[in-house]
Amino acid sequence: MLGTLAKALSRTTTLDVDVDELKTILIFCGAGLLVSLAVAMAYGLDPAASIL
Repeated sequence: MLGTLAKALSRTTTLDVDVDELKTILIFCGAGLLVSLAVAMAYGLDPAASIL
């Protein structure tokens, strides 16, 4: 699946996208999301509270 995504990005942006670079970006994005959720849960922030 990552290979297909890398090919699609390469074709649309005319840049050479490597699968390893894409994996690295996805790992850091996932880690940031997990840290954000952990901090939100630790401080008792309710993300649904902002919805009217």
